[in-house]
Amino acid sequence: MSESQPATQGKAHRYPCPGCGADLAFSPKDGMLSCPYCGRTEAIPASVEEVRERSYEDYLRPRPDQLSTLAADALEVKCTGCGATVTFTPPEVAGECSFCGNNLVAQPKAADPLVAPEAVLPFQITDREAQGSVTRWLSSRWFAPNALKKLAYREAVGGIYLPFWTYDTHTTTHYSGQRGEHYYVTESYYETDAQGRQVEKTRQVRKTRWYPASGTVARWFDDVLVPATESVSRPRLASLEPWDLALLKPYEPAYLSGYKAQRYQVELARGFEEAKGLMSGVIEGDIRNDIGGDEQQITDLATSYSAIAFKHILLPVYLGAYRFNNKIYQVMINARTGEVQGDRPYSVWKITLFILLIVLVVGIIVFLTQDQQ
Repeated sequence: MSESQPATQGKAHRYPCPGCGADLAFSPKDGMLSCPYCGRTEAIPASVEEVRERSYEDYLRPRPDQLSTLAADALEVKCTGCGATVTFTPPEVAGECSFCGNNLVAQPKAADPLVAPEAVLPFQITDREAQGSVTRWLSSRWFAPNALKKLAYREAVGGIYLPFWTYDTHTTTHYSGQRGEHYYVTESYYETDAQGRQVEKTRQVRKTRWYPASGTVARWFDDVLVPATESVSRPRLASLEPWDLALLKPYEPAYLSGYKAQRYQVELARGFEEAKGLMSGVIEGDIRNDIGGDEQQITDLATSYSAIAFKHILLPVYLGAYRFNNKIYQVMINARTGEVQGDRPYSVWKITLFILLIVLVVGIIVFLTQDQQ
């Protein structure tokens, strides 16, 4: 963990092709900048910076010099449909909203400063590979409405970086509760045998003795991951894990070239409250282990947090959205692994036609069977 470092101002992001002068874009295939016209590739300039955590307390009320933009001339546009704010760099254009499928009709403006990303996990699979994953996912969805089939087109699923926070902290928890220890007693009971007689039998019955317990547990948490977006399904997003965070790169605008990024919707302090919820289950497990015995009851606990640090990071997904019966459905692909998670409605008319087809086939079989008798 390091001390807070002042945020740098937006870095230059234009990378002209030495061959033809066109703008280079990041290529997931080889992790380099690639020219879409002449095919020339260039290595991303090596960063002398390291991925570092920042002081949570210092950034709760960030000063202007602690804020920056994703790139020197980054643009952002807010979707009038779902409210998500998307950032991109020229020559990329706003296009459709990745989250709801609406056209981004608002005029893009210069991006507002924010707590800049400390790190990025670059795209690793190409849009063609992502589309293949979606097509395979679609093929296993029976009775899907035709609206879903639009995602079979390559341009319907786009790459976007989603914002996350990671938190490091040391926790100390004081608790009180009870330790339960099992013991067994012999109990008599009666059963009726085959002759109708009452027969006395015995059995072992488990009981529990409870003893007061109290103590302190401590733990260091590293990189507790919290989504900073509210524009996608949290359970679906969680299902895309794990992310190979050990391969995070120091943020460089070159990784954004050719892609969009969402501005965080969950602020730093709120994200830490969510992180507390994720940590609470682990802390409870530590307490139960500390209490010991066969059963545990926790009646009271108080946790303090110290040495809190954080990172703002960007993680890559391919995302497509479509509407069906005035409801928005999304399909997400982990752009590192190809894992697909998505929502789908069922087409009532397709199910109805399928049932009618079955009834028709059964009717024909019955008719033919009767006709042969």
